[in-house]
Amino acid sequence: MSSRSKILQVTAIDTTIHFLLRPLVDHLDANGYDVHIACSPGPHTPALQQSDYQLHSIPIARRILAGSHLSSIWKLYRLMRQEKFDAVHVHTPVASILGRIAAKLAGVKMIIYTAHGFYFHDQMPPWKQKLLIWVEKLFGRCCTDWLWTVNQEDLETAIKHHIVKLKDQAECLNSIGVNIEKFQITESNPTLKTSLGLEEEDLVVGFVGRLVREKGIFELIEAMSLVNKEIPQAKLLVIGDALKSDRDGASGEVELLIEKHQLRDTVIFAGMREDIPELMQLMDVFTLPSYREGMPVVSLEAMASHLPVVATNIRGCREEVVEGVTGLLVPTRNVESLAQALIELLKNPEKAKIMGEAGYQRVCDVFDERIILKRQSDRYRQLIG
Repeated sequence: MSSRSKILQVTAIDTTIHFLLRPLVDHLDANGYDVHIACSPGPHTPALQQSDYQLHSIPIARRILAGSHLSSIWKLYRLMRQEKFDAVHVHTPVASILGRIAAKLAGVKMIIYTAHGFYFHDQMPPWKQKLLIWVEKLFGRCCTDWLWTVNQEDLETAIKHHIVKLKDQAECLNSIGVNIEKFQITESNPTLKTSLGLEEEDLVVGFVGRLVREKGIFELIEAMSLVNKEIPQAKLLVIGDALKSDRDGASGEVELLIEKHQLRDTVIFAGMREDIPELMQLMDVFTLPSYREGMPVVSLEAMASHLPVVATNIRGCREEVVEGVTGLLVPTRNVESLAQALIELLKNPEKAKIMGEAGYQRVCDVFDERIILKRQSDRYRQLIG
């Protein structure tokens, strides 16, 4: 029998494992833990299985209210009882609730919850915010041994609203980092730019993310119509798409908005891509105009690529982007402010370059993946040996 401590990572979709949690899983495995994964099957499942990850395909709906939740809890419970995990670590809003219920019922000794940005935020109706805080508080106090947040503001919120029984049960681990070396491209692909329809003289604004309303994609399209009037050679490179499980997928509406503003030649859709480091080499400015974030990894990747970042002034983003130093922060849902920030950096390439270098240094100092992973594995060792 193996003496390695067994840990189950639970998340709703395999995309979260592939793009966000894979470094943690690999690091824990390399440091003596027996790591299993439970998530819904998806496009990345075959590749994860071929890479010998211990993957358990358990469908987990991302909707708050779904008839399949009881089935998901039952399947997670059976898995936990069978494998006798030393710890269960849950991620993402709905999966974190279902996973904690199953872990509590299965008698798992250590239940860890990483809040990748609480789902409630200041811009939603007060009644909805209070309801979601109550839900977090209910499961935080009855089914959570440790709460890890990815940003300091969420930690302060958790303590303020007593989301866990004791404030010593919550801590901010800044548990999102970036592999800096991966984004240091020395030889660029000479055909990549032309393959996307970009001209040599184009100034490129980059966006990476799901095509959903809360990522601010509508405001970004509107802003580009203003940017384009002042800088005709400005282009928007959109990397990503809506997932089938997204509640507010907006691909069709985005297309209509592009037609409305006659931006067919301005906005370039690259779709879902794996060559993000190479694509970021084509950008002059990166932007993430989200309504809600935890600690967005894509803006850290942009900073690792020496890019200035224009982001919304929300939790997570304002912990990454230092206003006026590594980029610019703008109000949410404000098309004019977003457009002016993009214009400012596109028209001042020297300023943009200085900000990009400052952003790179900030990533090295604070968000280096090696620092983050060591911090997490040290806490694992303290909690479960």
